[in-house]
Amino acid sequence: MLKAAGQAFQELFSPPFRAVMVKCVAFTLALLAGLIVAAEWSFAHFVSWPDWIETSIQWLGGLALVAGSIFLIPPVTSLIAGLYLDDIAAVVERENFPNDPPGRELPTAKSIWLAIRFFFVVLAVNLLALLLLLVPGVNLIAFYVGNGYLLGREYFELAAMRHVSEAEAKRIRKANNVPVLLCGLVIAALASVPILNLLTPLFATSFMVRVWKRIAAKPNGGLRRGGSGDRVREAATPAAGR
Repeated sequence: MLKAAGQAFQELFSPPFRAVMVKCVAFTLALLAGLIVAAEWSFAHFVSWPDWIETSIQWLGGLALVAGSIFLIPPVTSLIAGLYLDDIAAVVERENFPNDPPGRELPTAKSIWLAIRFFFVVLAVNLLALLLLLVPGVNLIAFYVGNGYLLGREYFELAAMRHVSEAEAKRIRKANNVPVLLCGLVIAALASVPILNLLTPLFATSFMVRVWKRIAAKPNGGLRRGGSGDRVREAATPAAGR
């Protein structure tokens, strides 16, 4: 897992990734700026304050929103992942797994729907973590565990769905809950580092494509024995080109 994470991080700065990186970072910054401006405008528009209080609140509110943007990065990057995942995954597969059959792009409408759904789920978790800021220790646990689970689950399933159906991707992920969660915690850790967190969609996609390939290449498709494993194994192994 750590080796795959290291390879994914190094790949972020390679030439094939630069075009996608520029689009992801620009979109992230624009969306964050839009959210901050919308929040400030809403507060100033619907509440009437004396000028000096309103000015102070706007400045303090802006600083608070910038400081709290760490909680906005995961949901924002989850939205971007749904829009650019196929571009990123295609680069990873072409550069690192040239002998494997390439994944298929998700339909545009489905990608947008998955991105929006994921955005609101992750946003809800991070708002909860933000509300727990006053509870020592609990807020960090909520942030990392919540985001680790959600980011790991979603990025893995999105990477897997390029090769198998959505239902099969979910079954394979459930059969590998622990490693997927651990990978999600690595992604959540990067998402909590200022500046570097802007690269979260690229890193997470590159990372999870590698994780998917390794799980799918196992003799049993990385699945536990029994239950629905036999049905998924047939889909998982050919998908990795093994």
